[in-house]
Amino acid sequence: MAYILQVDFPHDKIFGEEFSKAFVDLATDISSEDGLLWKIWTENETTKEAGGIYLFSNEADAKRYLTKHTARLESFGYKDIRAKIFSVNEPLSLITNAGFLK
Repeated sequence: MAYILQVDFPHDKIFGEEFSKAFVDLATDISSEDGLLWKIWTENETTKEAGGIYLFSNEADAKRYLTKHTARLESFGYKDIRAKIFSVNEPLSLITNAGFLK
């Protein structure tokens, strides 16, 4: 079973191309996390939020990473970090084109 980790936090700094350039090293580091299948980076300049949607192959790695990433974000000065972990309903997700499950 796959697990989604959803993380977001207030972010009033850089966005767009500048955000992409600033976090290449972090993205590279995240890409090697145990159990991580992929991450989608999210940002909303209008509401001043950033975060990500992660797909993990197991719940234990999702929980471990959440603990690690929360501490990292806090070390960057972020507060009010919100996170949720969901199990993926694979049969229904496949019907709605979640090709990553095939």
